This record gives sequence, structure tokens and C-alpha cells, in this order.
Amino acid sequence: MRSIGFAANLFHVAHALHAQPDTHQPHDQLEHLTIAQRNAENAKLASYAHRPLAFLFRFIRRHPLAHAIVLCSVFAAVGCALASQYAIKHLIDVLGEGRHHPGPLWGAFAILVGLIAADNLLWRVGGWVAAHTFVAVTGDLRRDLFQYLSGHSPTYYSEKQPGMLASRITATSNAVYTAENTTAWNVLPPCIAVLGAIVMIIAVNPLMACGLMLCSAILSVVLYKLAGRGSARHHHFATKAASVDGELVDVISNMGLVRAFGMTFREQQRFGATVKAEMDARQQSLLYLEKLRLLHAVITALLSAGLLGWALWLWDQGKATSGDIVLVSSLGFTILHGTRDLAVALVDVTQHVARLAEAVRTLLEPHGMPDRDGATELVPQGGRVDFEGVTFAYPRRRPILDHFDLHIEPGQRVGLIGKSGAGKSTVLALLQRFYETQGGAIKIDGQDIATITQDSLRHAIALVPQDISLFHRTVYENIAYGRPEASREEVLAAAREARCADFIEAMPEGYDTIVGDRGVKLSGGQRQRIAIARAILKNAPILLLDEATSALDSASEEAIQKALDRLMVGRTVIAIAHRLSTLNNFDRIIVMSAGKVIDDGSPEELRQRPGLYRDLLTKQYGKGHTLHIGGKKVDEQHVV
Repeated sequence: MRSIGFAANLFHVAHALHAQPDTHQPHDQLEHLTIAQRNAENAKLASYAHRPLAFLFRFIRRHPLAHAIVLCSVFAAVGCALASQYAIKHLIDVLGEGRHHPGPLWGAFAILVGLIAADNLLWRVGGWVAAHTFVAVTGDLRRDLFQYLSGHSPTYYSEKQPGMLASRITATSNAVYTAENTTAWNVLPPCIAVLGAIVMIIAVNPLMACGLMLCSAILSVVLYKLAGRGSARHHHFATKAASVDGELVDVISNMGLVRAFGMTFREQQRFGATVKAEMDARQQSLLYLEKLRLLHAVITALLSAGLLGWALWLWDQGKATSGDIVLVSSLGFTILHGTRDLAVALVDVTQHVARLAEAVRTLLEPHGMPDRDGATELVPQGGRVDFEGVTFAYPRRRPILDHFDLHIEPGQRVGLIGKSGAGKSTVLALLQRFYETQGGAIKIDGQDIATITQDSLRHAIALVPQDISLFHRTVYENIAYGRPEASREEVLAAAREARCADFIEAMPEGYDTIVGDRGVKLSGGQRQRIAIARAILKNAPILLLDEATSALDSASEEAIQKALDRLMVGRTVIAIAHRLSTLNNFDRIIVMSAGKVIDDGSPEELRQRPGLYRDLLTKQYGKGHTLHIGGKKVDEQHVV
């Protein structure tokens, strides 16, 4: 009972202390660091991109006591297992001496039973602690990887498949968990058992022990070398497995497009080819392992037969007792089978380390656009926006903005128009600092956005994009995403202002309705109104509208336009619109072409002079159509 109580106490201590961190900052503490400290922590994490084992030990060191308990439990349990084999030898020798003295017999029996009980108890203690610790390690790992992944620039995401990135985080977690499990239960035990068995055999026959040591060493080296030759196969399999995950998510997320073009069969064939490539790679990896196992089985059988024959010869010569024969045979099998188990386990660990290496190499690429050391919080003071000589080009493309200048006063409503490729969307992206400029400066209220934190910058900007992004969450959660701390009354008020309360309340579960992946359960117009409600709730001083009413019918557009008019009061607004009617009441229209401002003025001023704006106006409405520009009715036949 004492041993059980001790084990229980040991388990509770481990459970309470296994989460003690090392000097590396866990995810939930990063928000309290300075920018310089956070950048240093991210740089440290990125340094593991080509060091998968060091990456693994980063998280193991966060739980030193728990891992120490698991390690000690394994050592002690294997020690008890080896000692029980010696106890069996002792019991057989006592039996061989006759049953005239029951004391030694029952004493030997009690020792054997005690060792077997301790062996099982120690394995359970290690298993209990490991069940908490190994899971905690994978939790820390996923949180840290997600935190790091969220710091990548849009360029990184544009070059990677989202499904592949998600699968790599899962693969990393699974690889680490399996590597820890395999090491604890399949690598350490045979290592300890082989070394302990050799020491015990030395006590029986040093010459036999030396022979076993030599055979075991040669066998281990040969198997390890052969296992190393298979690493390329394991890496190839890891890459193909990630490709399957990425391809699967990519196709499923675009299933509507697949059906629209009647490409279901083609995608099935394509995915089948991807799966076949992964299966071939997996088979090559597994077949190589089987070759190693076959080689080891043949060598082990020969050595086992030789060892047993040697032991019997010693017994026949009177140089060993019956107990010695049993002990040597048992320990010999332990050594030979232990080397086999060790070699196989090491190869298994190698496979998982290969998957870990492939995943962290992709996930831990250096951040392309971190906050600068010493970056400060943006202090909004009205919402003035200045582009001063800004030059920008997307990677491996010609400059899309070349010494671009634009100055917007606080509270001014400015529309951007121009043909596709003029640079309108780029202006909005650069203002949100989704990309770094190659020259010039962008300022908000006189503060260079390159010197302020990206989070504080984006807190000051509300965006209603053309391509609406919604989470697979409730309607309420998607609206509240604009300001999570907002009260329920504020969320409902934002929905009413955006003219989406009616259709939300008509849903079976109202605001608790799950919208589906990217809002698939909602129409395009409904998604856009949810996005407008989200922007209304955010209540930021700068509002960006990127085709904010493009998915609405005429009746809905009129209602939403009224909501937007109220939303825009007192805010700096920059809007992109191909439908010029949405810009009628704006203060300025900026006409862009090839990354430059070619015209600038109020809708009334631009209507009066020849140029792209008037051309677009005529194309959209034709002559003789009555427009509302600047609050006035204008007959298009007078647009000359």
C-alpha cells in the first residue's frame, strides 16, 4: 500500500508541475513582451527551421520535472525487469538445492513477485505522467506554431496552400507526439535492457558477455547505417503526404467551382494520382523497413542459437548451473531482441523526425515583415492619410506605384477609380501595411506606418472587402469579430444599421446560426452586409471600402448605401468602386492609371471636364440618364 501511495503522490506532483516553462516564452506570454523581445523570440523560433531535434527539445525543456519522472520510471522499470530475470535464476538454483529449507525458497519467490509488481507499477507511473506531459508538449507546439504562422506576410500565404499549412501543423504535432512516445517506450527500454543485460552476463561469464557485446555493437552499427540510407525515402514520403493533405483541402474548398465546370471526374483522377504517388512513397519507406527487420531476424536467430548452444556446453562442462543457463538464455534473448527493437524504433523515429523536419522547414520561414524594434502604437488624431513618393512592386513584377503621392484630409471621403491594374487595391493594401514599400512613406496623422505596430495600425482601420471572409462560426461571432469586447446590444445595433437584422432573425437559430465555411450558407449580399455590420461595430477612424456594394441588388444597394452614408460621417473614407453611383456623394474622386493619379476633383468637377471619369460615367449610364451627383440631379445629356 505504501508503494501505491507513493506512486499516486508522485503522479500528482508531476501533474501539477509538468507545465513549468523554461526560458523560452510560451505563446500566452508573448503579448506581454516588447516588440524587440517578441522579434527576438520569433527569430529564435525561426532558427529551428533546419534543426528539428533542437525544435523538439525546445518544448521538452518546458516540462523538465515531468520528463524526468518518465525517464526515471522507465529506467527503474527496466531495471526491475532485468532483476526479475536474475530472481528467476536464483529461484531455480534454490529449487535445484532441494526443498529441505523452505525459507530461502519462499524468500526467492517473494523477491521475484515484488520485482514483477514494482516493474508494472513503475510502467504505470511513467504512463500516467507521459499521458499528460506528451499531450502538453503538442499543445505548446501547436500554439507556438500558430502564433508564428499568423505573423507571416500576405506574400507567404499567396505562395502556400492553406490546406498544406494546416496539415503541416497537424503533422508536426503528430510527429512530435509519436517521436516522444516511441523514444520513451521503444528506444530507451531496449537501450537500458541491453546495457543492463551485458553487465549481468559479465557476472556469469565475462567471455560470453564480450562476445555478445561485440555482436550487438556490430549489429547495431550495421542496422543504423542501413537505416540512414533510407532517410531519403522517409523525406520523400513526408513531402508526398503533405501534398495529399494540401490537394484535398484545396479541392474541397473549391468544390463549387469544380461542379460548375463539370470537373468532378477530372479532379478525382488528379487526386487519385496524388494519392498513388503518396502510396508509392509510403510503400518504398515501409518496404525498406521490412528489409531491415528481415536482416535483423536472420542474424538474431543465428546468434540466439549460438548463445544457447554455448550456455549448454558450459552446463555440460559443469561450469554453469541450471539457473545460469536460464539467465544467460533469457538475457541473451533480451540483448539480441533489444538491438532489433532499438534499430526498428530508431528507424521509426527517423521517419517522424523527417516529417517534423519537412514541416518546420516550411512553417518556420523567417517573417517577411515583422514590426520594427522600437515600434510604437499608432495614436489616431483624426485620420489624415498621406502617401509621399511611394514606390512599390509585387515580387518579381514591374513597379505598380512609382513615386505615388496622395493626401487625404481627416474626415474626407475619397473614391478611387481606374481600369484594372491601375493600382487601386494596392493603395488599400499598402495603407494596411500588408506589404512593404520600396520607397517613400505612408503616414497616418503624421505617423509613418512603418514605425508603428501593425496591430495598432489595423485597429484604426475598418475594411469592407470585395471578397468577404467569414469564419465557420455563428453570425453573432462574425459580426462581433470587429470588436470582440462589444456588448450584445452593440452587436445587434450594428446588424440593424447594416440592414441585416431582418434576414438574420428569420433564420431558424437567428444570431446563433453557423454560417458555414467562408459563409457558404449565406448569399453574396448577405455576406456583404455581415461585413458592413462588422465594420460598423469596429468604429475605426479610417474606413476602407473595396467594392462594398458589388454583390447587392439595386434595392439592397440603396438600403446599404444609406447605412454606409451614416457610417462614413466623421471618418476618413477611401473607397474603390466600379459602380460610380456609389461615389456620388464623396468629397473627391481620384482617377488612377498605371500607378499614378491622372485626375483629382469632386464628382461635380470631374463631370464637367473630359477624362476617364466622364467616359466611365457615360458608358455606365448613357446619355439622358438622370444622376444624383453631389446631392443634385444631373441629366447625363449635359455631360459633354
